Amino acid sequence: MVANMNVGASLYGALAYNGQKINEGEGKLLLSNKIFDDGTGTMDIARAASDFERYLPQRMRTEKPIIHISLNPHPDDKLTDTELSDIAREYMRKLGYGDQPYLVYKHTDIDRHHIHIVGLRVDENGKPLNDRFEHRRSKQITRELEKKYNLHPAERKERAERP
Repeated sequence: MVANMNVGASLYGALAYNGQKINEGEGKLLLSNKIFDDGTGTMDIARAASDFERYLPQRMRTEKPIIHISLNPHPDDKLTDTELSDIAREYMRKLGYGDQPYLVYKHTDIDRHHIHIVGLRVDENGKPLNDRFEHRRSKQITRELEKKYNLHPAERKERAERP
């Protein structure tokens, strides 16, 4: 499983990207943590943005309070929505964002189904959560999840030898 992690300032941009895919029938909302979900599998982008903003303080100590993660299982791994939700929940917990507001989307726009997670990476005071070695920790977490769920391991790209 490969994790792509981006941090940024545009909450609405991350929600709109994922919400548009969902509302066009190219996926669905799988899981919501502390954010309203009407249970339809579709998404009200403005409502989601409003819910997230309730958790963002007026004064923040970081310029990039938003995290947008894409978890991409191997194409041969066929996972149920429940398994994908469990993987997302466990990934966020192990990364240290389990108690934060976040949404998990399943994208079906390509043959390889994958999930996107949009969440907050700041506490109620606007201070960033522990992001030390975040990419290294993410890699370790995906390896643990591959073993636990019996997934194909992400293959390393071979280093090209220089003459």
